[in-house]
Amino acid sequence: MQVEITDVPCDTKDEDEILESEFFDTRHAFLSLCQGNHYQYDTLRRAKHSSMMVLYYLHNPTVPPFVTQCAVCHLDIETGQGWRCDTCPDYDVCNACYLKDGGVDHPHKLTNNPSVADVNAQSKEARQLRVTQLKKMLELLVHASQCRSPQCNYPNCVKVKLLFRHGMQCKVRASGGCLLCKKMWYLLQLHARACKESQCNVPRCRDLRDHLKRLQQQSESRRRAAVMEMMRQRAVEVAGSSE
Repeated sequence: MQVEITDVPCDTKDEDEILESEFFDTRHAFLSLCQGNHYQYDTLRRAKHSSMMVLYYLHNPTVPPFVTQCAVCHLDIETGQGWRCDTCPDYDVCNACYLKDGGVDHPHKLTNNPSVADVNAQSKEARQLRVTQLKKMLELLVHASQCRSPQCNYPNCVKVKLLFRHGMQCKVRASGGCLLCKKMWYLLQLHARACKESQCNVPRCRDLRDHLKRLQQQSESRRRAAVMEMMRQRAVEVAGSSE
């Protein structure tokens, strides 16, 4: 039985802050995070722990995702308690080894790793600035797609219109390496992920939303197939052990 809902608020705009993390930009980046920290989802207990840790890194993007080890004693180095070589990749030394008599035998200068508080203080403003710029850019994208004034005074409206025009006329395309086309597609994809308008005027918005929906459905189908296969294999193992 269908029930009609009439008291839905008109304003459904999401006011939550946009969270950015390089580990959630691509599937391979997320896989690297899980493999590097041994996050697994094969049992409920491991899935709960892995999900909580993933959310922790999402809400704390400045926290190092991987634990570094001392190149001398090979023990884990706590955040802000070590020294790093800016020349050699992956060369870190803990405070205990650095302060030992005779120091560390290394040809390059070592710099002290900043603490989490220092990193947060330095990057908080940068993150807020990026979020603000992203919101303004998406608002500009919507405005430029609706604006019909040839001499609009809205900041950068003319530039975005020229970017639209370039995208329609370019022969190289993003697949061929055109930087302007890549920039345009990046903005269009960001908009399509958050857009809820049924009659959106932003170019290719509906096509991109349909494409993202198909990708999500395909991913969900693969996930269900993998779960069914795992359950089938377990059933075969249980049947074999009971014989």
